Amino acid sequence: MVKNIPIALGLLLLAVTARSQSLQKLYPVSFSQVSITDDFWSPRMKSVADVTIKACIDYTENKTGRIRNFERAATHLPGKFEGIYYDDSDVYKALEAMAYSLRNNPDAALEAKADEWIAKIAAAQLPDGYLNTYYTLTGLDKRWTDMEKHEDYCAGHLVEAAIAYHNTTGKRQLLDVAIRLAAHIDSVFRLANRPWVSGHQEIELALMKLYHHTGDNKYLELSRWFLEQRGHGYGKGVIWDQWKDPKYCQDEVPVKDQKEITGHAVRAMYLYTGAADVAAVTNDAGYVNAMKKVWEDVVYRNMYLTGGIGAQARNEGFGVDYDLPNELAYSETCASVGMVFWNQRMNMLTGDAKYVDVLERSLYNAALDGLSLSGDHFFYGNPLASTGTHNRREWFGTACCPSNIARLVASLGNYIYNTSTDGIWVNLYIGSSTKLTIGGTGVNLQLQTGYPWKGNTTLTVQPDRKKSFSLRLRVPGWLNQPVPGELYRYADKKDLRPSITVNGKAVDYSLENGYAVITRTWSKGDRVTVDFPLEPRLVTSRPELKQNANRLALQYGPLVYCVEGKDNNNAAWNFVIPEQPAFTVTHRPDLLGGIHTISFEAPVTTISADKKSVTTSPQTITAIPYFSWNNRGSSPMQVWLPRYFEEIRVNY
Repeated sequence: MVKNIPIALGLLLLAVTARSQSLQKLYPVSFSQVSITDDFWSPRMKSVADVTIKACIDYTENKTGRIRNFERAATHLPGKFEGIYYDDSDVYKALEAMAYSLRNNPDAALEAKADEWIAKIAAAQLPDGYLNTYYTLTGLDKRWTDMEKHEDYCAGHLVEAAIAYHNTTGKRQLLDVAIRLAAHIDSVFRLANRPWVSGHQEIELALMKLYHHTGDNKYLELSRWFLEQRGHGYGKGVIWDQWKDPKYCQDEVPVKDQKEITGHAVRAMYLYTGAADVAAVTNDAGYVNAMKKVWEDVVYRNMYLTGGIGAQARNEGFGVDYDLPNELAYSETCASVGMVFWNQRMNMLTGDAKYVDVLERSLYNAALDGLSLSGDHFFYGNPLASTGTHNRREWFGTACCPSNIARLVASLGNYIYNTSTDGIWVNLYIGSSTKLTIGGTGVNLQLQTGYPWKGNTTLTVQPDRKKSFSLRLRVPGWLNQPVPGELYRYADKKDLRPSITVNGKAVDYSLENGYAVITRTWSKGDRVTVDFPLEPRLVTSRPELKQNANRLALQYGPLVYCVEGKDNNNAAWNFVIPEQPAFTVTHRPDLLGGIHTISFEAPVTTISADKKSVTTSPQTITAIPYFSWNNRGSSPMQVWLPRYFEEIRVNY
């Protein structure tokens, strides 16, 4: 891969300039500065590099017409379009995943394939900067006439891919394409003050990424312009006609006035990611307050224990508060990816660890569940219960989820560390190394951890010279409550706290917004050791969440567990969980890529062959991490375990 040091230095200067104008509290460390060495995540990232991305390439090039569309569009003449009008976006998301993957898994052949695609994309761009194969091939006279046709959505994914590829390789052909396309969009809409409400949000967050990447204020202004279009009755097109309700696209009221989560979950997440980023940079109180209120509505009333959102299949989104069915849960993989994006921006905006608590929950459970251990099968929806009929698939007609989960896992380095004016923040406990600059001094960090199976972490701090700064270590919220708010609670009332030492000695620290703050003069080789107590814990939910009445869930650290039939005589609906089960945690390196199982004894019902008698006897039940289910074929599964036999299938 190309390592372009002058470009990197130039971008750093732009970032510093942008930072001086910004009022946001935290700045994430880019994936391009982080090397992942984690026992849990490295195999998954390798699987994405070796299997998932290749599956995306195969379907994009050979089994569908996505790349052929770009080849035909390069003539700039009408022609045959294959697929669905938003399929360009899957090409861009796959390219973005390739870019991230090349950072930790250099691959000359993969880079050559990416360059080949990029050349075809660049050839399809029109002289005025417009780029969308659907309208180029079916009639440019119709471009920018239907707000639902995903033109700006596809453009946003192009921008994200271009930035990622430039960060990894230093090559800017795709970045130049993205800049020309953004200039075209700006001239058509903001500069002309032409009303436009994106039917599927994404452009807002992408423009903010372009702003941070280039330091050019016009992208911030264009992102804010798109946000300000919503809630004024400008929305027109198929989606508005179909739903007869602007809530579907979060278009009922202006974004600054929004207080409740509505509509399509993925569209909402992408919109609010952009809005939170604008709020962080501009310190606009309207956006700041709206984002906090909407976030509370999502997390306190509309989020699954897994961190999944969007309970309804009907609108791929939100319904009534506290209505979270388990077996019929939609909980789209892309929505969980969006939860990671949004909560990262909320953390940047506020410096509050509770947003990373939710990010981590979505990442380890609802998002990771969307990807098989083999890397080539996917979930679109992620239910919390199944009778054995829900299975991962190789691909989908609407194929947003495979490339989306691929780019999330491959970009994991984006979410581990933050910096601020006074120090370093550790958000996720993922084995990795990086070098940061604090107050003009370089600081190498090396993080080693047993997370999420074990609570031990060691962070080695190596400043180039002795340097005083604050180190903030996130104290996971799951120690004392499953998620922020009171939608879910632990059945016990334990007060668990971390043990933190520096060079083997207990250290005084303050606790601020969920972070343990250690301020000292750091020397080369200082070792910070953090130990989080890990044990199985039972979870209850608020009585308003009727589907979980008289049921308990099982959690271990950040991981939600489930009972799958494969470990329990092909049954998962025939037992009740005791009031105070005795749990046994066992490491199983031979099972599902290496996991911890949790076993307990429970009464199990057995129906005789003639169905005339029912017996109950104690048996050992084995639970596995939710993300790992359905990797061994069809099987029943449930997360929320009944306390009484009459609740086995009631209200579920």
